[in-house]
This record gives sequence, C-alpha cells and structure tokens, in this order.
Amino acid sequence: MTAPRRRGFVRDNSLSLVFLVLFLAALAGQAIAGHRLYNQEQREHGEPPTSLTEFLTSSRFAVETAENWQSEFLQFTLYVVGTVWLIQRGSSESKSPGEEGSGSDADQLVGEAARADSPRWARVGGLRTAIYSNSLLLVFGAIFLTSWLAQSLAGWSDFNNDQITHHQPEVSWAGYLTEPDFWDRSLQNWQSEFLAVGTMAIFAVYLRQRGSPESKPVGAPHTKTTSAD
Repeated sequence: MTAPRRRGFVRDNSLSLVFLVLFLAALAGQAIAGHRLYNQEQREHGEPPTSLTEFLTSSRFAVETAENWQSEFLQFTLYVVGTVWLIQRGSSESKSPGEEGSGSDADQLVGEAARADSPRWARVGGLRTAIYSNSLLLVFGAIFLTSWLAQSLAGWSDFNNDQITHHQPEVSWAGYLTEPDFWDRSLQNWQSEFLAVGTMAIFAVYLRQRGSPESKPVGAPHTKTTSAD
C-alpha cells in the first residue's frame, strides 16, 4: 500500500507564493525601468540624475505604483459585491439565475447553522458575524480607498513639482483632486479593469481552460452556470 503523499507548506500555498514572487519581480523591474526613464528625462531637462534610493522615495514612483494598486482593488471590490446580486447566465464567474442575494444562514453556515470547524466569528452571531460575513468586501474596499488616497497625495506632490519646474503656481490637495491629471491617472486604469472583468465573465460562458477552477468543464454546455444547473 502506497503511503499518502506528504503535503508541504510550499505545495499548499503555491498559488499565492508564485504570485507573490511575480509581484516582487515586477515591482523590482518597474523600479529599475522607472529609475532609468526618470534619469533620462532629468538629463533632457538639464537636471542632475537621482540615485535609485532617491527615486524609490519620490512622489513619481509612489504615484505610479499607487494608481495601479487602487484600480486593481477597485476591480475586486466591485466584483465581490457585484457577484452577490448580478448574474451572467452560463458563466463560471456567476451564481445561477435565481440565487441572487446574500443567501440564508443555512447556506452560509453562520450562527446556529455553523459547523464545529467554522471560523469563530461565523459561529458567535451578532455584530462580529455581520462583520465577518462582509470582511472580504470591507478589506478590499479599505485597501482601495487607502491606495487611492496615497495616489492622490503622491500625485499632488508630483504635479506641484512639475508646476514649480515650469514656473506655474502650485495647487492645494483639494485643488489637485479637480485636475485632469488626477482623473486621467485614475480612469485610464479603471476602464482597463472593468474591461477585463466584463470580458472574463462573458468569455467564461463560451471558452474553456481544462483544469482551471475559473472555467467550467470542457464539455459543459454553454448555458450551464454552476453544478446546480
């Protein structure tokens, strides 16, 4: 009899670990490429180049990083709440028609319907269960708002640096929030996220990826939304 295969930390967390490594590698690549581009622009304007450390602590690097983070977490925030109430028939990204809403306590295994191995906050009831029931949305929403605030502050600083360079008056933070620069940075990222989510929802109706939980079985009919259909 073959002994059961031992499960390890890396194997059990390989998805999050791989994306963490990819994130760090991409962030490092962005830092290096952004630093070179910034110094190229400095030389073109007759300004002295900066060190990598100076660039990493600059408003330029901060705003370029934060504007991408906030759009990603806006996507997840809207997707988490949207899939509670909105349906795409035939998509593996959607619940089946008729299952809209937050579900019953029995469906969600909360309160008296919780199991012995359910998280404690799912079992205790009251405010803590209500918070835990919406914790994914709350955390994603908080990260989005925090990163959008960081983008606005870093963008404000970077905008005023350009204003000073071009001998133009500086603006207040509130004034910067009305500037096209702020909304251009935000909306050019938002539209790409909305496009990605929308296409994933509709492509999952007709296209397949064998072995992926983001896809229906290869032979499933296009009208099949979940295993309950």
